[in-house]
Amino acid sequence: MATKNLCGKTRPVTNPYETWQAGGWTWKVLKKWQADDNKPYARWFCSVTSPMCPHGEMGDVYVAEIKGNAHKVVSDLAGLTTDRSARLS
Repeated sequence: MATKNLCGKTRPVTNPYETWQAGGWTWKVLKKWQADDNKPYARWFCSVTSPMCPHGEMGDVYVAEIKGNAHKVVSDLAGLTTDRSARLS
């Protein structure tokens, strides 16, 4: 059975699923295109700020690029659940 993608809906830049940082770069994860981040070409839709683009740009980024170069500083995944009864209560 396929795993449900809990991060499949796009969030605003002010409320990302996760935030990753490295050397002046910040990736705010606004959507995950698949449930399994370990797939070879897994992608995230991100708002990315850098020293060259301090106001940020949005686009898809390979998960391996982010995880290989940055560290997670914020995660808002704790409240997400696939259990429908938990979401209704």
